[in-house]
Amino acid sequence: MALAPNVYDAESIPEAAREEIDRLLQSGDLFRYTAPENAPVALLEQEFAEFMGAKYALAVASCSAALFLSLKTLDLPRDAKVLVPAFTFAAVPSAIVHADCQPVLVEVAENYRIDMADFEAKLTDDIQAIIISHMRGHTSDMDGIMALAEARGVPVIEDAAHSLGTLWHGKKIGTLGKIGCFSFQSYKMINAGEGGILITDDADIIAKAIIMSGAYEHNWKKHKVVHDRFAHWQNKLPLYNTRMQNLSAAVIRPQLPEVARRIRDGRANHDYVAGLLNETAWLNVPAPLLPEERAPDSIQFNLVGFESDDDARAFQAAAKQRGISVQVFGLSQDNARAFWNWQFIKGETPELPQTRAMLMRACDVRLPARLKKPELDFIASALIDAAEDVMGDTRAYGT
Repeated sequence: MALAPNVYDAESIPEAAREEIDRLLQSGDLFRYTAPENAPVALLEQEFAEFMGAKYALAVASCSAALFLSLKTLDLPRDAKVLVPAFTFAAVPSAIVHADCQPVLVEVAENYRIDMADFEAKLTDDIQAIIISHMRGHTSDMDGIMALAEARGVPVIEDAAHSLGTLWHGKKIGTLGKIGCFSFQSYKMINAGEGGILITDDADIIAKAIIMSGAYEHNWKKHKVVHDRFAHWQNKLPLYNTRMQNLSAAVIRPQLPEVARRIRDGRANHDYVAGLLNETAWLNVPAPLLPEERAPDSIQFNLVGFESDDDARAFQAAAKQRGISVQVFGLSQDNARAFWNWQFIKGETPELPQTRAMLMRACDVRLPARLKKPELDFIASALIDAAEDVMGDTRAYGT
């Protein structure tokens, strides 16, 4: 019997990183502000901004830190309401709470995208910012979202942690809103273990974000985006010290040229497995919206006709027996993607029946770009056979 493919190892680090890492270790210059100029973090910011077609970038400790700083740059009052989809990772509403704001959760449909009717209904006059999480790389209706937000003058922050390389009408996700935030955690398109970055075209936002990230005294002058707004904000902002250090940047920079290949291979892998799963009666991979070109590193699918939680758990167990671990978001105890577990949000947990129903049958499987066709066939066969084990041939015909 063939061994199950290893879907947990992240992308390997290019050999080109080793020389720079050795140089940094020998010099001890791990702090981004030690060098007078051209520190690896500063070079990463310049290269990433160019890669994304943005004016400015700031590398920080995590995507959560990028989201937090983004909110702080908007000068929101305490307890400002921030609209956010109810299908996201707990770190996103946590960043909102950390920024002294109040998350307002929006329903998400069975295709993992924002329910636009609920979004419009909840975009009331007291909403002062919007975070759009492109959760697991699924893009919501950004045309509708941006039109509604712009009509009300509400700034949009894109949580693009899972969407580096995704396009919307040919434009890069993360550049549609006022600020875009990305992750370099190991299971993202670029692997640094941890790390994040924000991009923007707004001179005030980047100046405030850089200072608040921990550019004390005049260290902002060591960034490659110096302009007069830095002097304006000097000494007027608190320092949160969420900086990235040079070793992380040394690991990230050689991976930027790898992104195009990872996108190509990841999309091909995803679409191949999705095609196989969608041939069954029991599993469904929702189609992308028409303007979207995804850059996936995992696959999500819904269990169809699994009426009980016991059936869904039996599917998980059957897949596990075949060597494939499946996360059903709503059935994993204390899952950080299930909104009812976000008890740090003030007030009663909202009733979000559509999102809850989706999470109780939505499955998640790692699908790295490095996998080859035999490994993809193994994964698809294991999932299909597990579903057949639970549901049975006769039940496909309603008998």
